[in-house]
Amino acid sequence: MDTLFAILIVLATVLAMEFVAWSSHKYIMHGFGWAWHRDHHEPHDKAFEKNDLYGVVGAVMSISMFALGSPLVMGAGAWWPATWIGLGILAYGIIYTLVHDGLVHQRYFRWVPKRGYAKRLVQAHKLHHATIGKEGGVSFGFILARDPAALKADLKRQREQGIAIVRESAGA
Repeated sequence: MDTLFAILIVLATVLAMEFVAWSSHKYIMHGFGWAWHRDHHEPHDKAFEKNDLYGVVGAVMSISMFALGSPLVMGAGAWWPATWIGLGILAYGIIYTLVHDGLVHQRYFRWVPKRGYAKRLVQAHKLHHATIGKEGGVSFGFILARDPAALKADLKRQREQGIAIVRESAGA
């Protein structure tokens, strides 16, 4: 039964991290944290971006949870679910790295999906990058992606309302 609870905690954490990532991306990275995120939206040929510091923040969250769950660190005050929450944050970070940095931005491997959900993820994130600057935008999640046609309609509406400056090449 403990194993089942641990697996459920890990899975629930991975799902919750998509909400944490979405809200952090929309309200922090495109808000007061834009200084770290800006270079991710601008062309460059650097191996690393300031935006990668957000990955360090995620790693600190995961490590902190492992520490809270460790009897070696916390003694009798260790909270056993924290270990599994830390593992869920770590799993989300690995998924994020493979999907966002690897598949979408092709930082680690070159593969352009021709169909299926992988293609949808790439299209949704490309539409996220269709705006100039931090205002407006669509598709702030990293592993859940809405229909690209709906995202294009949202971008078109934002452009018409003056909420966002949309690159002409985006087709919105």
